[in-house]
Amino acid sequence: MTEHLTAPAVKPANPNFSSGPCSKRPGWTLDALSGALVGRSHRSRPAKARIAKLLDLTRELLALPDDYLVGIVPASDTGAVEMALWSMLGQRGVDMLAWESFGSGWVTDVVKQLKLDDVRRLEAGYGELPDLGAVDFSRDVVFTWNGTTSGVRVPNADWIPANREGLTFCDATSAVFAQDLDFTKLDVVTYSWQKVLGGEAAHGMLILSPRAVARLESYTPDRPLPKIFRMTKGGKLIGDIFEGATINTISMLAVEDAIDAMEWGKSVGGLKGLQARADANTKAIADWVEVTDWVDFLPKDPTTRSNTSVCLSIVDPAIAALDEDKQAAFAKALVGQLDKADVAYDIGAYRDAPPGLRIWCGSTVETSDVDKLTAWLDFAFATQKAAL
Repeated sequence: MTEHLTAPAVKPANPNFSSGPCSKRPGWTLDALSGALVGRSHRSRPAKARIAKLLDLTRELLALPDDYLVGIVPASDTGAVEMALWSMLGQRGVDMLAWESFGSGWVTDVVKQLKLDDVRRLEAGYGELPDLGAVDFSRDVVFTWNGTTSGVRVPNADWIPANREGLTFCDATSAVFAQDLDFTKLDVVTYSWQKVLGGEAAHGMLILSPRAVARLESYTPDRPLPKIFRMTKGGKLIGDIFEGATINTISMLAVEDAIDAMEWGKSVGGLKGLQARADANTKAIADWVEVTDWVDFLPKDPTTRSNTSVCLSIVDPAIAALDEDKQAAFAKALVGQLDKADVAYDIGAYRDAPPGLRIWCGSTVETSDVDKLTAWLDFAFATQKAAL
C-alpha cells in the first residue's frame, strides 16, 4: 500500500540529469543562438572568425600549454578518439586501460579492428580502477579520465611520468572543464561539447601535445585511413585543422552554442568555477548518501568518484536480495516514476552497468535542483518498495 506516502512539495526546476547529452547551462534559451551564421559557408571569413573564437575560448578556459594544438573534428568524442587511435597507434606496444563501457569499447577497437599485435589489457570491473602502477609508459597508453558509465575517475595524473617514452591518449569527454586535468601529462585529449558544457552533439574536440604531433609526422601506419581521420599530408601535419579549417562541414549553430556555453563558463569563474559547481553538486549527493541507508556510491573509494557522472547502487537488503533482473526492474520502475513526474529524466544506470542510478552532476546543473532531487529519490524508492 502506498496511500500514506506523500510526494515532496517542490520539484527540481530543471529535470535534465542525463549524462549525455547533458543539461544546457542555466538560463539557456534558443535566443543564445540568434547570431549563429546559419546559411553561411563554414569557410567564409565571418564563420572562420567564430570558429577561431571557439578555439581561443577553449584554450583560455582549459589553460592549455602554449605549444598544444586544439581542433574540431567530426563525429563527437568517438570520432576524435578513433581518429587518434587509427592515426597514431602501432609504432610501439600499447597498454589499454578499461573499467567501464567506453574504455572497453576502445580495447575492442584496438584489438579487433586495428588488430595490433602488442596490446596489454589492464581492466577492472564497474566501480574499480585497474592497477595504475602496472602501466608501462615505455608503451603508448590509452585510458578514459572519467568513466562516464561507472562513475569512476583517475584521482590525478601523478601516476603518469613526465619522462614517458610512449604517448598518453586520454578520452576526457565527461571530465574536461569539471575535473583538474594535467595536460602536461597528456599527449592526446578528446572530448565533446555535449557533456560538461551542455553543448550540442555531432562534433568532437582533439588536443595534441608536441609529442603527438611528432608521432603524426614521423609514423605512417600500415593501414588505410579515411579522409576524416587524416591529419597529415606529405609527412607534415595539416595545421589548418587546428586553426579553424575543419575537415568537413561544421554546424555553425553548434559552434555558436559552444561559444555561449564557454562564455557562461567564464562568467561563473572560469575553470575553477566550473569545477566548483560540479563539486558542489556531487557533495549534495554525497551528503544525502551519508544519511540514506538504501543507496550507496558504486565506486567505493571516495578519491576515484566522479563529480560529473555520479553512479549509485541500490543497497537496501530487500532489493539487494533480488536477482539481477529483478533489481534492474526495480531501478527501472524508480527511474520511470521520476521521469513520468517530470522530476528527473534519464537517470538510469548505463545499459552495460550494474543496476542502479546515474545522475549527471556536471557544471551546468544547479545544486538546488540536486537537493530537490534527493527528496524525490527517497519518495520514489519508498513508493516502489511498498509496491513489491
